[in-house]
Amino acid sequence: MIVVSSCLAGLKVRYNGSHSLNVKIKELIDKKEAIAVCPELLGGFQTPREPCEIKGGNGYDVLDGHAIVIDKSGNDVTDLYVDGAFKTLAVVKQLQASTVVLKESSPSCGSSYIYNGNFEGIQHEGAGITTALLRRAGIKVISENELAKALL
Repeated sequence: MIVVSSCLAGLKVRYNGSHSLNVKIKELIDKKEAIAVCPELLGGFQTPREPCEIKGGNGYDVLDGHAIVIDKSGNDVTDLYVDGAFKTLAVVKQLQASTVVLKESSPSCGSSYIYNGNFEGIQHEGAGITTALLRRAGIKVISENELAKALL
């Protein structure tokens, strides 16, 4: 069993009410080989919502209290992101998932890249909060870009 970002399964849960359908992930869901979760919705966000970015670091820094997550209006929404990450970890542990596939670039789910925290559309290397928490727990997290290689 693997856990995947809900937006990759075609659910309209992204901040702007859209999805990021990945056909292979949808097939895994349809075959009941994957379960979809959205850390942001688990944390209490609604869809749609303002875009958010990590300010001052990456997901590891947020978990360590050295960075925050802000929405585009400047509101600190860190607690919602951290809560969603811990709820996702609980789901992953309950399912004993071997792999988690999360949406690249998201402040929750990014596994290689996240936005720079200035709402400029500029990405830099880094992990989102859910990815950081899962990896600290020893769980394999990849992006949708790495899925084909992981399934070989």
